[in-house]
Amino acid sequence: MGFFDCISSDPPIEIFRLTELFNNDKNPSKVNLGAGVYQDENGKMSTLSVVRAVEQSMAQDLTLDKSYLKPIGQDSFCQACLELVLGKQSSSIIENRACSIQGLSGTGCLTIGLKFLYRNGYKIGYISSPTWSNHGSILQSIGFDVKQYRYWNKDKLNLDIDGLLQDLQDAPENSVIILHACSHNPTGCDPTHEQWQQISDVIKQRKLFPFFDFAYHGFSSGDLDQDAWSIRYFADHQKHELLVAQSFAKNFSLYNERIGHLMGIFSSTDIIPKFRSQLTTIIRQIYSNPPVHGARIVATILNNPTLCLQWKDNVRAMYERIQSMRQLLYTKLKQLGTPGNWDHIITQHGMFAFTGLNSRQCQILVQQHHIYLMNDGRINICGITQNNVDQVSKSFYDVVTTMVDDLKL
Repeated sequence: MGFFDCISSDPPIEIFRLTELFNNDKNPSKVNLGAGVYQDENGKMSTLSVVRAVEQSMAQDLTLDKSYLKPIGQDSFCQACLELVLGKQSSSIIENRACSIQGLSGTGCLTIGLKFLYRNGYKIGYISSPTWSNHGSILQSIGFDVKQYRYWNKDKLNLDIDGLLQDLQDAPENSVIILHACSHNPTGCDPTHEQWQQISDVIKQRKLFPFFDFAYHGFSSGDLDQDAWSIRYFADHQKHELLVAQSFAKNFSLYNERIGHLMGIFSSTDIIPKFRSQLTTIIRQIYSNPPVHGARIVATILNNPTLCLQWKDNVRAMYERIQSMRQLLYTKLKQLGTPGNWDHIITQHGMFAFTGLNSRQCQILVQQHHIYLMNDGRINICGITQNNVDQVSKSFYDVVTTMVDDLKL
């Protein structure tokens, strides 16, 4: 008998399994509303024009080499990231209380940030219900006691702010609270500024530690400053100590470059070198040092006013297409007379919409209509195009009308 003859298989990861099913489906009318990537009006994931131009320039620059970066990453990239998130006039930057560490996109930055917190005595982590599936598993793998705070009101199809605040009020001191800075995944439902202020007050009062996940910068409002409002409010107005894990997969379309950064805001400048030293140790133990290609692309664009303006235009264009598809899907559902109130489709923000469809309806959409979506009813709005919106809306209509008793809309 071999050493591993008795091991078992882990259950499949839903999003990867869904993508595999879609790829193997021979139906020419299949539609992928599952994968969290931006798709253009032709249903394709294309490289941004400004990114392509920078890559071409880099390929011709013979001064660039493939040397190792230091574990905490490229300095010009990290400084540009701080200014992008906080703004150049941020008091956190001016007072030297802010620090950025290059990491492996959002997942990697969440991991190294949570490892830093865990080794410094934080043992309880709160995630929203629902949330991105990786949040709980990362916390659990590090050793955190994982708890949830209420977020989504299934009956009203909006934010359960009262439940959220009560659960934070009941959380033990020094609990880590994972917050979505904007474009909440999977619900697309974000707190208002007033609600963010309430959340901040409770977190400060209860001595909780906020950790923002910032994966969709620019996709919530089309305005990069507006989408960073919650972080800036916590950091500069309320003087919270906090961490931010930011991914550039979506807004730079650099999915496979795994480029992101972990930002820390602290109470004094003395903490910064200690933070850097601990992150150097953590990163060295996991992957030693980060890749350079994506960092060079982002740093080049953010540090060049002309290129940065082009990038912001690209982000705005992606946002506008998402918004137009939201409105189009909503209009089509209303025209068909689809039972229920579908206003939440156009009041949610970002790449995703939380439809309210239940798991059985989602299974039927996949199996009978070749519309691929997550089992919780989350859809990627970018997967909708002018060419497939009639098919998608008609399929939604069919599952709702045949299973109307199962739907709470």
